[in-house]
Amino acid sequence: MNRATIERQQLLEKISALPEQALVELDSFLDYLRYKSAQHRGSKNQSASFLLAVAGLGNSGQQDVSERDEEILRNEIDPVYGWSSKPSNSV
Repeated sequence: MNRATIERQQLLEKISALPEQALVELDSFLDYLRYKSAQHRGSKNQSASFLLAVAGLGNSGQQDVSERDEEILRNEIDPVYGWSSKPSNSV
């Protein structure tokens, strides 16, 4: 017998020795453990997918963007109006 089988057998023996009321509590606890395990697995996959989608991991096609940040910003910002291409009405 391997270790997992022995441990499962020991668990079954312990469960068999429990009173009826404890079995109801054990059943609820096992449901919780299954739920927690499924949530943990799902959250890992979702986190990785989300981070990959947000980061893009180089999908912009531009090389060495961090070294050209000032040049890029200079091209994006209008010298008169700033980030907006239209003047604001608050003048």
